[in-house]
Amino acid sequence: MAWFFTDEILSDSFDIIGEDARHISKSLRMKIGEALTLCTTDGRRHECEITAFSTDTVTVKVLSSTVCEQEPSVKITLFMALTKGDKMDDIVQKSVELGVYEIVPVLTARCISRPDEKQMKKKVQRWQKIADNAASQSRRGIIPQVKDMMTLKEASKTLSDFEKAVVFYECGGEKLRDTVDENTKTLAMFVGSEGGFEEAEIELLKENGATALTLGSRILRAQTAPIAGIAGVMYQTKNLE
Repeated sequence: MAWFFTDEILSDSFDIIGEDARHISKSLRMKIGEALTLCTTDGRRHECEITAFSTDTVTVKVLSSTVCEQEPSVKITLFMALTKGDKMDDIVQKSVELGVYEIVPVLTARCISRPDEKQMKKKVQRWQKIADNAASQSRRGIIPQVKDMMTLKEASKTLSDFEKAVVFYECGGEKLRDTVDENTKTLAMFVGSEGGFEEAEIELLKENGATALTLGSRILRAQTAPIAGIAGVMYQTKNLE
């Protein structure tokens, strides 16, 4: 079933407009009477039936509404150090599919990619579009947000907002299973770029409450580590059952 997002639905008749409407009518070539799902920011999913088409508008009738059960019990904020090329595209897509709550690009000492403000704005817009599409494809209850870039120092100051914070460190650390369990509800996760983290950066994160973790004896690529980490957290919090 086609899956879309909107801010709120206030009646049993609703107009889908803009790009989503064009996608429904021109790309999917859906017809009157066909069903689709709309998810709203209050965590509910609405089963709908198409009742009419007009220019850039698709009108639907809301048949039923329920709590969306697709969202995991843990909200993971991925603080991802900037990577080279288009690696971040894949990181954003796969992270959203696995259930990440939001993504924050982070500038660290060993980042090779160091875009200026104008370049970064364009990148965030592209990553948000990728997140939108991944959320729809994987039938998420929300669209995870890609935030503006932070320095590692700025990001470290936000850790008091989370129940737990972890940083995956190639030089070793605690085990994930000893740090995260099914009672974990909010988690900050830091993953380094191709060059990893400097020791001083690990100490900075530790000073602000983060725990250094290992992902095993093998060194993972920058685009592999966040996927392995998120999957591990989802397993530990019983969100893969």
